[in-house]
Amino acid sequence: MVGLERSILPLLAEQSFGIASKTAILSFLVSFGLVKAGANLFAGRMTDRIGRKRILVLGWLIGLPVPLLIIFAPSWEWVVFANVLLGINQGWCWSTTVIMKIDLVGPKQRGLAMGLNEAAGYLAVSAAALAAGYLATTYALRPQPFILGIVFAGAGLALSWFGVRESRDYAALEALQMQSAPSNLVENAPSAHPSFVEIVAQTSWKNRTLFAVCQAGLVNNLNDGLSWGLFPLYFAAAGLSAEQIGLLVAAYPAVWGIGQLATGALSDRVGRKWLIVAGMLIQALGLGLIVLVHTFWPWLAGAVLLGVGTACVYPTLLAAIGDVVHPSYRATAVGVYRLWRDSGYAVGGLLAGILADLLGISFAIGVVSVLTFLSGLLAAAFLKETLVRRKFV
Repeated sequence: MVGLERSILPLLAEQSFGIASKTAILSFLVSFGLVKAGANLFAGRMTDRIGRKRILVLGWLIGLPVPLLIIFAPSWEWVVFANVLLGINQGWCWSTTVIMKIDLVGPKQRGLAMGLNEAAGYLAVSAAALAAGYLATTYALRPQPFILGIVFAGAGLALSWFGVRESRDYAALEALQMQSAPSNLVENAPSAHPSFVEIVAQTSWKNRTLFAVCQAGLVNNLNDGLSWGLFPLYFAAAGLSAEQIGLLVAAYPAVWGIGQLATGALSDRVGRKWLIVAGMLIQALGLGLIVLVHTFWPWLAGAVLLGVGTACVYPTLLAAIGDVVHPSYRATAVGVYRLWRDSGYAVGGLLAGILADLLGISFAIGVVSVLTFLSGLLAAAFLKETLVRRKFV
């Protein structure tokens, strides 16, 4: 669902709706990021209360109208509203799949599980971005690319309704196994029942390790939002075709997706911290290459580096949350982390749009490259290694 938009929506804004302002074009990304961030928090809390499957199914029901709204949109405001619904869909559904994977796999291969989950998602993002670019070049920017979205939403709902079983009992079992272990998140609170406010505070800033995880997640999605909103316009201004743009836009999540199959499992062996730090620094290098060199193949190399760096970071951050937080309220803490992480889309959309309008797209990419580098340094300073070999009874 997201992949369809990555290579099409910015071009649709310029060519079909005549929008010149980069800030206005990226309004769809700001609405998506803000809503998805809040939806993550809601999903984390409610899956702890009413179960995982119900939120998953509700999320897909809300996602059904998204491609239809974009196909028939008479104005850009319809597209922005479609991305509000997409934000709820992604926040509820993707958060729930992450939480369920953590429930099911247990502590020993948490990184591998996150790698598998995120690889499945971002390989699909890449394939959809490539397909959308091809369909747009062969036919038009709409409706053909978004007909795929109708199929995707229907498949997501059917699989969730008929194929998924509730997993909350697995988290309850893990909590029972850890009864004798103190909480890593709230050291002076009863291990099973800190308040919602306390979980938010500890995850966001009180716990230095979790603060480092949250800021890295936010900056990671800030630069992902930049690539989603400005890369198609940046490459189109250089004279590339929609198909070439689709290839460049697809390369990044393809490498990201495939790489997570290795990096998630690797974090179970070598630890979380230095994979996260290295990933942020590699992302900064990839963005720097894209802004400094202006031909197709160096841009492709930059997109590959961006994918490699994100692959190091994405599943590892989720695994680190799972390492630190008690199972009885882990879903809520994952929701808080994903609130901060996906708010990066909104921050990135606003920052990139304003900088691009004032100083140009190249300057916006350069600024985000520097911010990504600084985030890696913060992770190196504040993040403690979270991979601990626990003995479960």
